[in-house]
This record gives sequence, structure tokens and C-alpha cells, in this order.
Amino acid sequence: MNLATPDFTAYIDRITQQLDLALESHPAVDSLKTAMSYSLLGGGKRFRAILVYAIGDWLQANEHLLNQCACAIEMIHAFSLIHDDLPAMDDDILRRGQATCHVKFNEATAILAGDALQTLAFEVLSRGNIPEKQLAMVHCLAKASGAAGMAGGQWLDVHPDNEIIDIVSLEHMHQLKTGCLIEVAAQLAWLASDNDNTNLQRGLIQYARYLGLAFQIYDDVLDATSCTETLGKSSQQDQRHHKITYVSLLGLERAKNKAAETADFAKSAINEFDPPDFLLELADWVVSRQN
Repeated sequence: MNLATPDFTAYIDRITQQLDLALESHPAVDSLKTAMSYSLLGGGKRFRAILVYAIGDWLQANEHLLNQCACAIEMIHAFSLIHDDLPAMDDDILRRGQATCHVKFNEATAILAGDALQTLAFEVLSRGNIPEKQLAMVHCLAKASGAAGMAGGQWLDVHPDNEIIDIVSLEHMHQLKTGCLIEVAAQLAWLASDNDNTNLQRGLIQYARYLGLAFQIYDDVLDATSCTETLGKSSQQDQRHHKITYVSLLGLERAKNKAAETADFAKSAINEFDPPDFLLELADWVVSRQN
């Protein structure tokens, strides 16, 4: 499975159109909007938005709410990548096959573009007139993005006092840094629907949790085995920064096996609910992709 399949193409076209609309109507200063657009619209897998749409379409969720959720989560993700690439964080010069935001513009512009995308996410998510659902969505996304989620995981990743020494501490860090934002994609899609099967809700959250872990394990595999041109970002960054990864702890083959096993766990979490093939194929794609 690859990003050229019809299912992926339809979802990517959908989120690209929605992100274009959201930025087009935004009253930001042109130069700041240019930097925001550069990082938000400059390609990417759109994995989190695709997950929102795929689950939401299965549950026959409100289309307008799904668009808001997909846009918001992509904006949070883009903001996190801009800041993650900064000299004070991973100090990277390449993202999605192009210069990182602070290299293309400057460090201050990159920081502010990230800040603006973060706040725009919640502005987009809170538009409309379904206040009870939207309040729950804002709460879920804020928690997944902040100190109890992505930002907390990033802090564990870069702070010298937090030594990652084993699988348990590594998984905890990545569950916060990467997993929470993938897990919240399932939560947002659920909230956008009127489905009241709480067993299915728990299954979807578990599916997304395993999917996020498999995604990160395979990211470590790709970082160790692929080239910069294929990845669209600097390869072997973990090794250069002397970071503990699934590959460094388990070895390459065991890391690949763990990724595949975790993807199978994701599928098992929703199998009993007769999910669409796309969600099962998505788990397989996570551990077979090229970038």
C-alpha cells in the first residue's frame, strides 16, 4: 500500500483543500502567513488527518466537524515540526524534502509561525455552533498537545536529565511525543459522530495507540536504514544525536518485528467491530512505508 492509492489520494485532496481555505481566510500579516503556509502546505503524509477522516467516515460523522478536526490536528502537527527542527531542539535543516522553516526564513519567524499555527488550530476547531462537542474536542486536543502529551514527550526527548535507558522509558516518551496526537485523531473522529458504542470507542483508542507506537518504531527503522532523499528529512539523525531508539535497543530485525507485531495489535483492537479494510490496510502501511 502506498500514498498513490485512491483512498489516500481522496483524503489528501480533502485535507489540502480544507487547509488552503483555512489559511486563505486568515488575517495574518502576509510574511507570517507565508511562513505558516510554507510549513503547513509543504507536503507530508497527512497521516493524522487521514486517520480522522477514515474513522469519521466509517462512523458517519458530521462532515463539517471532521474537516475542522482534520485541519486542527494537522496545524498542531505542523507547529510541532517547526519547533522540533529549531536549533534549540533537533537543529535540523530539512523537512518534507525542503529547507526547514527557520532555515527558509529565520528563527524568529519560525517560532512565530509555529505559535500562530498552534492557536489557529483551536480557532478552527471552535468555529460553528455545536458547543458541547467542540468543547470536548478542544479539551482532548489541548491535552494531547501539551505537557501531558506531545510537549511533555518532546521535553523528555531533549532534556539531558531524562535518560532514556530501556524499552519502558522509550515507549513512555514516544507515547507522549508521537502517540498522543495519533490517539487524539481517533478521539476527535469519535466525538464528531453520533455513535454511542463505548466498546467501539475503547477499541478505536486502543487501535490508534498501537498505531502510534508502530509508527514510531518504524520511524526509527527508517532513520537507520533509509537515505535523506527518500525520507525527505535528514537520515540517521538519532545516531548523530546519540539518541536511544528501538533499533539501538533491539537491533534492526527485532525492531522491524516489533513494529509489525504492534501493527497487528492495532488491527486486533478493532477486528471484532468489522472495520473497513482501509483501517486495517493503514496499519500495514505504517510498517511498510518508505518515508
